[in-house]
Order: sequence, then structure tokens, then C-alpha cells
Amino acid sequence: ELLKAGATFKQLCLFYLFQLPQILMISFPVGILLALLFCCGRMSRSNEVISMLTAGRSLTRVLLPLFTVGLLASGFCLALNYEWAPRSEALKQSLYEDIKRGKQQTEKRSGQLRMHLFRDRISDRTWYIRKMTIGSPILEGVMILQQDKSGTILRKWYASRAIYDAATGRWTLQRGMIVDLNAEGEVSKVDNFEEQGQRVLEGWHETPQRIVAANLDPQQMTVPELQETITTNADFPEAQLAQYRTILADRWALPWNCLVVVFIAAPLGVVFSRRGAIQGIGWSILMFFLMMISRNLFLALGKGATIPAEVAAWGPQAVFFTIGLFLLWMRSGNRDLSSLLRGKR
Repeated sequence: ELLKAGATFKQLCLFYLFQLPQILMISFPVGILLALLFCCGRMSRSNEVISMLTAGRSLTRVLLPLFTVGLLASGFCLALNYEWAPRSEALKQSLYEDIKRGKQQTEKRSGQLRMHLFRDRISDRTWYIRKMTIGSPILEGVMILQQDKSGTILRKWYASRAIYDAATGRWTLQRGMIVDLNAEGEVSKVDNFEEQGQRVLEGWHETPQRIVAANLDPQQMTVPELQETITTNADFPEAQLAQYRTILADRWALPWNCLVVVFIAAPLGVVFSRRGAIQGIGWSILMFFLMMISRNLFLALGKGATIPAEVAAWGPQAVFFTIGLFLLWMRSGNRDLSSLLRGKR
């Protein structure tokens, strides 16, 4: 598809390079699971685990290097998921759209919003922005309507450019006009500054981040962006903020899948018979997929404001980590799942 759209070699390289952080986030838990099962299986077949246990080492001490690797992998994925992975996803999508349009890569269009409409429920102001760049304090082609609680328009602001000063919280309108309307909707006063001059607006709580938040995909937002969006839009309905809170909590929870996978697969990978090896591999893969399915289910419930965001993000991790601890306890006592299912001690 990319080649048919006329993508250059540079664009193809960038497209797949942008996907690398997201691919690492997905493949690390799977890779750790398969590598761990292979490692423990080989050591079990050559009786190395039995030798270490016979020498007086506990199973927890034998598996400690694996737990350490899982912890390090979780830390690496945490760094990726903080900013690089969501940012790369946004860049990849932007580049894909540019290529599909038949254009060369244009930084001009990347990260821009056009003809954006925003309604602020606190101040009863409606903003129309012709063009703005995400993260920039400058808005191009701005029209603002001030209404009362009944919806009657009281004042209009027009400006070719609106600039926000984060330090003072002021908006500066350049080259435009301010129009006051009476109760009948007729113009009562006009303040024209189209040719020169500017007007400063103070005491407004709208910010560029607040204005653009409703149009951003939370899946492509970094942790700082999600935190800022939730803070600046705290007055939004909880149902509207639920997806941002859930994705933010998942940014912190998802990387720990690597450690949880180690606690699940390590006890199941340590076996003392060939039949046990096959069962351990089967149970490990089954639990891994159950963890992924439950994560997607919990995230969907969290985004729909059915359950709290923290429960949606950390619930599956907590459940399967507890299962991993239980499996480790059983294996330390030379017991496995099959004996538990048969009711044997």
C-alpha cells in the first residue's frame, strides 16, 4: 500500500522505525515467556534444577536471576511507555496519512488541527479555530462566542491570531474586532483593531491544551500529556475523563507484564518429567493469553467508566501476580497444578 501511494525509501524506513517502540512493548512479554520456558525446560531435562535444589538452594534463589531480568525488562518497558511508544504511534499514524494522501512527508501538517470547534461549559464560550498546532500557544483564525445560560450570544471576538501566555494566563488577540450584542441580537458596540493593535483578555481559564484535548486520541498521548489533560479538564464529566484516566493508569501498569510473566511461567517451567514439561508450557501460554484477554476487558470497562481506572489497569496484574506467587509456593513444595486439580497433596 505504501509503495503504491508513492512512498520514498526514506519514508518507508521512518514508518517502520516509528513502530519499533510499540513493537518492543508488545514483544517483550512474549519473548520473555518463550525464552523462560525454553531455559527452564532445558535445565530441567538436564537435571540442573534438581542438582541445585539438592545442594540446598531454594527454588526462589534458583529463579532469582529470572526475576531480576523480568524486573529490568519492566523498567525498560516503563521508559518506553512513558513517552516514546505513544509518541511513535502518533508519528507513525501521521506519516501514514501523509503517504496515503500522495504527499511527501510534511512536518507542516504533522500535529495540526484544522477547523476545530471547542465549547467551554464553565464560561459558556464557544471557540472556533481555523488552524492550530498541538503543543503551540498560537491559534490562527479565531472566533469566540460568549453566550448566557439561555444560549443568547452576548459578545463575539474575532482575531487573525490568538496567543496564550502560560506564565500569566492571558490571551492576546491580534488584528481583529470585538462585537457586543444587545438582547435583541443587534450590534450595540464594535471595537475594531484589524489594522493594528491588540487586545489582552485576562481571567480566562481556557488554555490551548484544554481546547485541543477533546480532539486528541488518548492512545497516542504521553504520560505528561495525559496528566495535563486530566488536570486542565477536571470539570469535564467523569465519563469523558474515564478513558484518559484509564490510559494513564495503563501507562504505568502495562510494563509490569514482563515481571508478572516471569512469576507465572518460571514455576511452571521448572519440571521433573517430560510430561510435566508439556503441561507447564501449556499452562503458561494459557495463563498469558488469559492475562491479555482480561487486560483488554478491564480496560474497556475502565474507559466506559464502569470500574475505576486503577482497577482497570492494575486489576489483571494483581490477579495474575497473585497466581504466580501461589504457583511459586506450590512448586517450592514439589507440587504442580495437575496434583491440585486431582485433589492430591
